[in-house]
Amino acid sequence: MKSDIQICRETTLTPIEQIAEKAGILADDLTPQGTLKAKVKPAILNRLADKPEGKLVVVTAITPTPLGEGKTVTTIGLAQGLQRIGESVFACIRQPSMGPVFGVKGGAAGGGYSQVAPMDKLNLHLTGDIHAVSAAHNLAAAALDARLYHEERLGYDDFELRTGMTALKIDINRIVWKRVMDHNDRALRMITIGNNEPGKDINGIAREDGFDITAASELMAILALSYDLKDMRQRIGKIVLAYDIHGQPITTEDLQVAGAMAVTMREAIEPTLMQTLEGVPTLIHAGPFANIAHGNSSIIADRIALKLSDYTITEGGFGSDMGFEKACNIKAQQAERGPDCAVVVATLRGLKANSGLYDLRPGQALPDSLIEPNHAALQAGFANLKWHIHNAAQYGVPVVVAINRFPQDSDTELQQLKAWVAELECETGVPVAISEAFGKGGEGAVELAQAVVAACQTPARFKPLYHLAQPLEDKLMTIAEVGYGASHIELSDEAKEQLTQLKQQGFDHLAVCMAKTPLSITTDPAVKGAPSGFSVPIRELKLCAGAGFVYALCGSVMTMPGLPEKPAYLSLDLDEHDEIIGLS
Repeated sequence: MKSDIQICRETTLTPIEQIAEKAGILADDLTPQGTLKAKVKPAILNRLADKPEGKLVVVTAITPTPLGEGKTVTTIGLAQGLQRIGESVFACIRQPSMGPVFGVKGGAAGGGYSQVAPMDKLNLHLTGDIHAVSAAHNLAAAALDARLYHEERLGYDDFELRTGMTALKIDINRIVWKRVMDHNDRALRMITIGNNEPGKDINGIAREDGFDITAASELMAILALSYDLKDMRQRIGKIVLAYDIHGQPITTEDLQVAGAMAVTMREAIEPTLMQTLEGVPTLIHAGPFANIAHGNSSIIADRIALKLSDYTITEGGFGSDMGFEKACNIKAQQAERGPDCAVVVATLRGLKANSGLYDLRPGQALPDSLIEPNHAALQAGFANLKWHIHNAAQYGVPVVVAINRFPQDSDTELQQLKAWVAELECETGVPVAISEAFGKGGEGAVELAQAVVAACQTPARFKPLYHLAQPLEDKLMTIAEVGYGASHIELSDEAKEQLTQLKQQGFDHLAVCMAKTPLSITTDPAVKGAPSGFSVPIRELKLCAGAGFVYALCGSVMTMPGLPEKPAYLSLDLDEHDEIIGLS
């Protein structure tokens, strides 16, 4: 089969203005970015205010392998399948991070004949939204260290006399705002900044710091959860950067940098309009990572798509315990709008990987034996799919299973898996379809599209797992026990102290964003299948007041990924015609 980028280059694409016009987006709603992509102004929602909304379908998955199980392929393929059967449809996906593009997974535009085009534009910078988030985030970091330096150098009284500003009296040991970059770089997780030559202080005040990847920035979550530019500006002003010597929070508003941060992200508030290989309009907005971020497309993009189409197909990162959980408990509660249907993507290799019969380790290549027929491994791994079906269904939405077919898959095993899911139908009412969207595009997803349309005829009775009025500790326990199947949580001494402080400061009403490994339902990536009765260790709680949640770091999860032994960038280059090669 041809490579993804070759398929994309050989496809004749429609000028983006025509894609927009057909979808109901007027010229005044667009900020053109060349011939094949454009920004959509959120003000379009004013014109569409009286239009009814279509159905919101969230694509999730089983517990994935490190290479993923094809959620984006299924998302794009399903959208194309719906168009094939005459339905009005939009896709909404997140912008790929440069970290995975050059690190483990490669691109995130989908693949084969179900991808967003041009895939090289999508995967490499696009319209610069992630870079804008990085710039705004690091502006706040630079402003904070500059303020610390000048107040310490002059003394609080002299600083106030010279500047006319009130000294913030920053506690150097309680600065919580790290810097960010959009690459995987483990060497930057812990660093020392502000080092000087002996007898000098021109480089600032030395202190311990570190970097997160940009997708994990609170600003990225704010971008995804904001309703409009004004809402984004207000949220940015609530960000807590540090605490003063009296233990009180210091916000971006206190530092007087919130306005400049909003200016830096002004154009990032606009989703980017592109198209699939079959011309389905697709909105790209916000960033990836549902393990260390909330991992969903933006509220703005969803609202635009829902007003313009009968079906909006979006995805939550990783498995249903990750992106889908956060779609239902964080995004839906802030948007006041839950999904109408969930699609759980499963693959033969993914279920075998969850059987516990293979020696799989993070950072290592998947063994070739995963694609060979193995009835015992498939049957053992089926427990993981059943777990994710139940998990998605407990939110009160109809569930459809999509078996994403890989070229090497055995027909016998595919039919066996389909039969096992069908046997659950009387108990759970779960339809199942084999998706060949990768190799056949929309035609290969018609069966799945028909199953989704039928499922959406049943009204959703959406309910999150918790309500925001519950205490923070109750919300943490609910996610662990009901959302994961754990028996209890274990708060570190640091987390206990932080929980007490958050309650005292009035942040008990916020949602919870759990950061854990995506490779297991537990916090241990080595534990496969459908475990129960385990503990969820929470080592740290971080306040994200602007995003509206408390960030809980579980187990050993890292907020700055590292590069693997054989990273994806090894395959990337330019050919003799200056065209990109090796991008998938």
